[in-house]
Amino acid sequence: MSGLILVCIIVGFVVLYIVYRNAMQPPRISGPLDAVSAPPVVVGRGPNPLLAALSRTRDIFAGLFDRGRETREALEALEEALVRADVGAKTSASLAAEVADAADRKAALRAAIRSRLDKVDSRLVIGPGPHVILVVGVNGSGKTTTIGKLAWRLKAGGKSVILGAGDTFRAGAIEQLKVWGERAGVEVIAGEEGSDPAAVAHQTVESAKAREIDVVLCDTAGRLQAQKGLMDELGKVRRVIGKIVPGAPHEVLLVLDATMGQNALSQARIFKDVAGVTGVVLTKLDGTAKGGVVIAIAEEFGLPVKLVGVGEKIDDLRDFDAAAFVDALLPE
Repeated sequence: MSGLILVCIIVGFVVLYIVYRNAMQPPRISGPLDAVSAPPVVVGRGPNPLLAALSRTRDIFAGLFDRGRETREALEALEEALVRADVGAKTSASLAAEVADAADRKAALRAAIRSRLDKVDSRLVIGPGPHVILVVGVNGSGKTTTIGKLAWRLKAGGKSVILGAGDTFRAGAIEQLKVWGERAGVEVIAGEEGSDPAAVAHQTVESAKAREIDVVLCDTAGRLQAQKGLMDELGKVRRVIGKIVPGAPHEVLLVLDATMGQNALSQARIFKDVAGVTGVVLTKLDGTAKGGVVIAIAEEFGLPVKLVGVGEKIDDLRDFDAAAFVDALLPE
């Protein structure tokens, strides 16, 4: 009997040890990269990744709010700093005028920027499947990389995802998307190089509908040389998708390179006209960019920045958070 009791005690200790060891392990997500899903940026809970991303922009405003500067000189310096931060001439003038008579100009500027960002809804909401997201942007903006990162993030969040390789004209674009599909652990539907992008979109959305897949991410060509050609091509893709899933595409995300400054605003203007853009993904916001373009995009085009790329890793695509942005740009 005593031997049986001893065995039971030993088994109990082994079970307790296994439970304790598993509880101490970090959460893991199965997949090629075996990494934990990136959390959204939340102020006051952990480090704010935008602090490093906006370090260059923050330096532009250093010393601007020191007391003792003559009012006109201070306002001119502030407007100049906003322009240098890629906020844009029009929005910079508007912000400077709004805070001109404020006793605490820094606090007033924080509030003015926040009010502009809060006018647009920055949430990326995924509806019932198949939820179709069309991704547009010029070559070199980080469009394909963004699709791969977003696919990984959605899958890590429990969504089934399929990718459509609709950029059939740029050499290597299809293969690049396939590589990202493998990294994210999702299927890629692709045709031959030079094939009809609308046909690829049709096949992708049809497959998603038949298999009850949650999210479709469709890549598109990034050419701006012929605006009418781009308009016709994107229009055809939208019509094809809409026939399969009424109301689709549900989201049109424009990928912009944050280092492009005012050129990013020009791209936003064109793509909003030709593609019906609903939101922006700002890439390469990793310390080399100025970041003020976020404000100009919201003010001049009424477009929300929904996601930001703050690094090269697959989990460096984050939710945009207006409060985190303002705190990183103009710390209290």
